Amino acid sequence: MPTADTALPGRAERPFEVPAEHEVLGTPLQGPWPAGTEVLYIAMGCFWGSERIMWRLPGVVTTAVGYMGGFTANPTYEETCTGRTGHTEAVLVAYDPARIRPEEILKAFWENHDPTTLNRQGNDVGTQYRSAIYWTTPGQEAAVRATTEAFQAELTTHGHGAITTEFRPAAEAGTFWYAEPYHQQYLHKNPGGYCNHGPNGLTCPVGIADLPAQIDVLPPQ
Repeated sequence: MPTADTALPGRAERPFEVPAEHEVLGTPLQGPWPAGTEVLYIAMGCFWGSERIMWRLPGVVTTAVGYMGGFTANPTYEETCTGRTGHTEAVLVAYDPARIRPEEILKAFWENHDPTTLNRQGNDVGTQYRSAIYWTTPGQEAAVRATTEAFQAELTTHGHGAITTEFRPAAEAGTFWYAEPYHQQYLHKNPGGYCNHGPNGLTCPVGIADLPAQIDVLPPQ
């Protein structure tokens, strides 16, 4: 990981325009969103597949892909892929807390990638593919801690290793820098595109009886 002193310098302005609306949900990509909307940021490897998992969840207002957790201002995809910005490929999840709880979002997060492989998801290797959660509310933080404990117990029971996911408040992780237009809702625009996400065979027992046993997402490709 680079430091603030060794990271790429970035730039003062974004070098591209971000689309106004979500290609699937038809909602504003950058807001404003309805009153009461909450935002949680997650990273679970390549953001193409991660975003599709999240936009399929009922109660999600919008999703967007971008770069977070590093140092370079207004980074590009090419810069992030060098590992020299410090960012991970992240997904902004804006949701209606009256329709979906953070535990449900996190359940989909845990059950659809491998959080035990440091800086790697399958053949995607590098700090830009690290698993991470950046929360924005105390309720989200509580949900992160509860689901992490529950899923680690599940991993241990099945002979897997320790969770390596990065946990930070979003305010500490820094700005969510929106990615280039072609990355937004990529798998909707390119249905046969690369995706290495899907059920990992484990269940996150979050201790809430009325949550579904599994969150419906597309199978791995």
